[in-house]
Amino acid sequence: MVSEHSDAADGESAALALKILVAGGFGVGKTTLVGAVSEIRPLRTEELLSEAGQSVDDTDGVDHKTTTTVAMDFGRITIRSGLSLYLFGTPGQDRFWFLWDELAQGALGAVVLADTRRLEDCFPAVDYFEHRRIPFVVAVNCFAGARQHGAPDVSRALDLDGGTPVVLCDARDRDSGKEVLIRLVEYAGRMHTARLLDSVG
Repeated sequence: MVSEHSDAADGESAALALKILVAGGFGVGKTTLVGAVSEIRPLRTEELLSEAGQSVDDTDGVDHKTTTTVAMDFGRITIRSGLSLYLFGTPGQDRFWFLWDELAQGALGAVVLADTRRLEDCFPAVDYFEHRRIPFVVAVNCFAGARQHGAPDVSRALDLDGGTPVVLCDARDRDSGKEVLIRLVEYAGRMHTARLLDSVG
């Protein structure tokens, strides 16, 4: 979840690197979000969609999509001096879910991207993080032409636990994506602190 390092050359100490997952349904914008916010060239494991996958990949609503993540996306963003986030984008199709357990190890929290046109596609990710008690925020990717829904409506539709943040975003926009990540770090920090206090109380 957290790694620390010191750099004697410039006097910095205890720099934090936090692991964050970016999850959600097929074609919701996970690769786009990681690429938009990453300050390094993102690592991508995308492959062209094949005819063989047409029977298992539901492309309704994302007909323009030609590639899919088959392992993970990886990027890095510095939130402030001494605090960096390592972003791991998960594959969206259920046949790749076996990778999630590996990717989730040591994660501070997760962003669940949602598309209101296919809201049911993010239920597996919500269930996954709820059952493993990994803090997460739901980020509604506001696609052009999609009907706009407020955060309370999305929260009710997904039957989220009370207090789970829902934010609206544009996965293509760096500042918008950064705000989502900041909201997650703040929320996850409160959740982990509360659990620590409960354990010692």
